[in-house]
Amino acid sequence: MTKKEFVKYVDHSLLKPNLTREEVIKGLEFARDNECVSVCIRPCNLDMACQVLSGTNVRIGTVIGFPSGAHTTFSKVAETIDAYARGAVEMDMVIDVGALKNREFDDVRNDIAAVVQASPALVKVILENCFLTKEEIKTGCRLSEEAGAHYVKTSTGFASGGATVEDIRLMRQTVSSKVKVKAAGGIANLKDCLDMIEAGSDRIGISKTAQILLELEARG
Repeated sequence: MTKKEFVKYVDHSLLKPNLTREEVIKGLEFARDNECVSVCIRPCNLDMACQVLSGTNVRIGTVIGFPSGAHTTFSKVAETIDAYARGAVEMDMVIDVGALKNREFDDVRNDIAAVVQASPALVKVILENCFLTKEEIKTGCRLSEEAGAHYVKTSTGFASGGATVEDIRLMRQTVSSKVKVKAAGGIANLKDCLDMIEAGSDRIGISKTAQILLELEARG
């Protein structure tokens, strides 16, 4: 895989709470200069992202109900409306994990659907798989598709576990071809990325993009 091909999978993640303004700008410039498909940035940095990425093809994404998902639907919708108005065209929302585990399926579906309907943006639904059984992962994927989501996503990267190849395969098998899959959380090297892509991931959420690109270039 060439660098040009690889970066079209990369959502360059800039979500750590301790990032400084200088670090965020540097990260945005890195995504711009390397032509990553998108950035996933904190909502408070959307204005900065619009300035740095203006006139480029890098898509601006942000997070909704992050990282716990234990927000009201009202607040998730408000976040989505605000983020879209400020330039985000992709929303990575966290489901109400507790509601899914409680089998409150209508509530989970309606929560996702409300975010989908709140803006024209692409919506990726974060299931936070480390808290779920395999059956719950499958149910979360089905509810996301029923609600109109565009992607299902493994993890926030802020919980006790991240993406696994096994989960990517399960998610890919569960949703139809209309829904894509994003791997994120704990993906630290090129092998991890390529394994996720081979398993069926359409996007890779990574913060260590620079060192992974160096690995790719070293392979020739």
